[in-house]
Amino acid sequence: MRIVIDDKIPYIREAVRRLTDDAVYMDGASITAEDVRRADAMIVRTRTRCDERLLAGSSVRFVATATIGFDHLDTQWLDRAGIGWANCPGCNAGSVAQYVRSSLLLLCRHYGLVPQETTLGVVGCGHVGSRVVRVGEELGFRLLVCDPPVGAEGYVQLAEIERRADIISFHVPLTNAGPYATRHLADDAFFNRLSRRPFIINSSRGAVVDNAALLSALRSGRVRQAVVDTWEGEPAINTELLDAVFIGTPHIAGYSADGKANADNMALAAICRHFGLTPPPPVVPPSLPADFVYTGDPLQLYDPMEDSRRLKASPERFEWFRGNYPLRREHYS
Repeated sequence: MRIVIDDKIPYIREAVRRLTDDAVYMDGASITAEDVRRADAMIVRTRTRCDERLLAGSSVRFVATATIGFDHLDTQWLDRAGIGWANCPGCNAGSVAQYVRSSLLLLCRHYGLVPQETTLGVVGCGHVGSRVVRVGEELGFRLLVCDPPVGAEGYVQLAEIERRADIISFHVPLTNAGPYATRHLADDAFFNRLSRRPFIINSSRGAVVDNAALLSALRSGRVRQAVVDTWEGEPAINTELLDAVFIGTPHIAGYSADGKANADNMALAAICRHFGLTPPPPVVPPSLPADFVYTGDPLQLYDPMEDSRRLKASPERFEWFRGNYPLRREHYS
């Protein structure tokens, strides 16, 4: 069985060797129709658009994306073509929650916020958003949660978050149509409705927040500051917005070693189910260096300011930072 795999997916190669001796590792953004013509399966990330242009006429029967999001898969065409597919829902929820926790701690320290006197609005309460709600509770924030598709008791409408939240954190998928479309959910109209000059955090998908509108809101003072991990136009991001935000990182909120190992295991399990194979032993993330001494400060495990400083100094290296991300663990043990 031939599997074409994004070469930036870490920790996966030994497990793949247990399944096949015909694996091809390539830059995800550069994979062509010729590269996959004789492949049986693919394991990709967000940089590979899997659609008719890439896969028509190929022997590919299954595509696994080692990511939560799957808007880079043309799922309707894949279904019509009889090509199975799978994403990895929740694989890096803990990693994104760690990113948001560290960002909240930095906002509190830099801007003098007191969690017990600060309202955190969480937009989207799926795998990631529910973890962020838990983080907010643990840190002592007042919580408002909005998720219209779920509509659970105790949830609020987005309008209430616009009125009352001091920090608004987005955790929704990117959808373009339907009653709950999220593309440019935060647009000029959204920013004009805000009452409290909140901080904005976007670690969901870049186009959930209209980047030009956010920059305008920052410049006009409608938004006090922002933390942005996902951007429109990646990797050619808006550098004016990057310069303006408190924290700007290269789409790595979900890049802990724990999250990556989870994605590896879920993608491989999906391929094994589809082809009737025995799954290999689970991928295990590497340990922290032996000389690492943890003092109990979560920012010691992960400080997004370090990623932000690197990106602000060299925004043209956006993809390099993603593809060469250093070891980061969610827990010390």
